Amino acid sequence: MAKCNCTGKANACLGTFVPPIDLVDMLKYSAGKKDPTFSVALEREEGLVSRYDLPLPAKAESDPEVALLAERIVKFLLWSSGGWHIMLSGPEKLCRSIKRNYTLKGARKFDVDFMQTVYGKKFKVDIVDRKALPEAHERDLKIDQRTNGCRIGFDLGASDFKISAVKKGKVVFSEEFPWDPRNQADPEYHFNKLNEGLKQAAATLPRVDAIGGSTAGVVVSNRIRVASLFRAIPKERYPEAQNLFQRIQQEWQVTVEVANDGDVTALAGLMALGKKGILGVAMGSSEAAGFIDREGCLTGRLTELAFAPVDLNCCAPTDEWSGDQGVGAMYFSQQAVNHLATSFGMKFPAKMPLPERLKTVQAKMAENDETALRIYLKIGEYLAYSIPWYREFYGFDNLMILGRVTSGFGGSIITENAKMVLKKNFPDIADEVDVFMPDEKFRRLGQSVAAASIPSI
Repeated sequence: MAKCNCTGKANACLGTFVPPIDLVDMLKYSAGKKDPTFSVALEREEGLVSRYDLPLPAKAESDPEVALLAERIVKFLLWSSGGWHIMLSGPEKLCRSIKRNYTLKGARKFDVDFMQTVYGKKFKVDIVDRKALPEAHERDLKIDQRTNGCRIGFDLGASDFKISAVKKGKVVFSEEFPWDPRNQADPEYHFNKLNEGLKQAAATLPRVDAIGGSTAGVVVSNRIRVASLFRAIPKERYPEAQNLFQRIQQEWQVTVEVANDGDVTALAGLMALGKKGILGVAMGSSEAAGFIDREGCLTGRLTELAFAPVDLNCCAPTDEWSGDQGVGAMYFSQQAVNHLATSFGMKFPAKMPLPERLKTVQAKMAENDETALRIYLKIGEYLAYSIPWYREFYGFDNLMILGRVTSGFGGSIITENAKMVLKKNFPDIADEVDVFMPDEKFRRLGQSVAAASIPSI
């Protein structure tokens, strides 16, 4: 494992990425059959459970690096799968340390508060005997290229939403509708706007058999739990907004099934490219992600990888929102581009927003600027070291990257350098995982068309 020997000063060891997977592999290799195992299970909606087990060599729990890794595993599982109830089993000292962190007064108070909002339940952590730890129980919504019937799909964005009507697999209507959901305090606005668009799409079909949707935000059991689309809605009316899709189902009297936009992006990869086992990573204003398993199923996992840790470096950059270090948003987003650009000496006007800074870097990349090249090479390196770590929790054989950061020549540099670094350091995984950017066929498909295929008729 690469160690960080710096003095703790900001940027003192910039670029020294410390991948958690190195320590995981070392512990697995060193542990004997009679040595302890650190186990964590997370319960989320409808009794769904995600679980992870890590063998530990004897007395390894006394090692500060192992204690850090164990906490990072819990944090990763929390943001990759979601949950309101953490169950821990293993060395008592290790488990108690983690339990102290995950309270409203602990180091992970942001995570606790967020998950309580998402699941509407008091967050708790229990230390249990390993025999009492539940086995994994995941959702598996099979997506089998559904082209039967007359379907409508929608994709809700911040400034517009898109609706498509699909008849027996053929798109007969596709239109974008402008709206301003973030500044509207009345939930009726959101319902009426979406319903108006659905009516226009329905007018092009002989009937409507099902409606599928893609939306920004956190979706649990067909409800938007947290979303910037509703940020102007007062707290006392927020439940009305969260029931938006239930109201649509009552209005139309057909099956309505909605997934977050990351999962629908992965679904579009399945439909357009014929690939299963896809983890899609969108590098935009933050890091968004979605997952289709090897059976071609949507799992309903949270997959908010922006807050999932990828780097154990003690000087890793800090995410302003969560207050945590080494999380995905700081490596695979506009934030990552800005952090690297300023660290490499690139200057921007103080008030220039991140999207404009990204455009500046992209323009320099088009001019073959050396600093811009270093930025994209570094992001590709980060991605390569993160792929085995992501794969430790997700069963994928295809990693699809997209988003504004990957636009232009920089995206190709990220992809190719990720492949090269992966091949050098993790040759077995490099042979098993295809790292790619979507092609024109994928872009033509669109989120709303992919979303139309989610419901079963």
